[in-house]
Amino acid sequence: MTLSQQMNDLNLELKPDLHERLRKVEQDGYIHLKNIVSKQKLTKLNEQLSAAFEQARQSGELFAGGGNISGHLNCFPGEGSRFVIDDLRSHGVLDLIRSLAPAAVDRLRVNCNFNLPGSYAQHYHTDGYFTDNFYLCSIAVIDTDITNGAMDVLPGTHQRYYKFWEYALQRKYRLTTRVPMEQGDVLVRKSTMWHRGMPNLTNSPRPVLTFTFGEKSAPVGDPFLENGGKIAFYPNWYKTNRMGRLRERVFVTAPLTYSAYRFARSLIGQKGFAPD
Repeated sequence: MTLSQQMNDLNLELKPDLHERLRKVEQDGYIHLKNIVSKQKLTKLNEQLSAAFEQARQSGELFAGGGNISGHLNCFPGEGSRFVIDDLRSHGVLDLIRSLAPAAVDRLRVNCNFNLPGSYAQHYHTDGYFTDNFYLCSIAVIDTDITNGAMDVLPGTHQRYYKFWEYALQRKYRLTTRVPMEQGDVLVRKSTMWHRGMPNLTNSPRPVLTFTFGEKSAPVGDPFLENGGKIAFYPNWYKTNRMGRLRERVFVTAPLTYSAYRFARSLIGQKGFAPD
């Protein structure tokens, strides 16, 4: 059933701009919405995130590996990011999410991608499993352009499941589309769209908030009170043990080896399609 049919079945009375937003997400897998979240409050949040990272780094609390080598960390932005959900609501973004997936708005995870100076390009990937898809809102905490790691997306790749060998042989990477965003802009995307984080060529970290809607593993209760509501950094992709750090170094120095591994593994499995 297409999204248009679902809308008719639900008898949704949608505003014209919401219809267009839905069409854009259905067609491309994402939509870029301008000037949604308060710039002033985001500037304050960026200061808090930067101070928390510096404190963790200087105190020795920051883990080894886990994205530190490749330059991409996960981060819980703390209760100080609660204002974002109010701005998403007042600008109709939550209405868009609710129209795409009616139950998703009530399953929220609050996260942040913390892109370090000197980071490396990630491999193209999707988030989660194809059969357990959800929606994400990426919010530009600061101006995000090509120099500090604007996201690279592959429009249309959300519409079916691709094994890695299919993605590679069909050269889906040729769909590459960078999405620069000004502070306060929002990128709504489906978890099944292929994308990747990109290098930060500046001297400052580049945070992008990522609120997920409809993720099965979303926390129960107030999502802004995880970790006592305090900012925390945690691994992205790679484990922090010795083997994890070795794998991350290999990825950084010889990324084609990981692509070859993914290609070979996809010939005999359904990785990424559904939970085992």
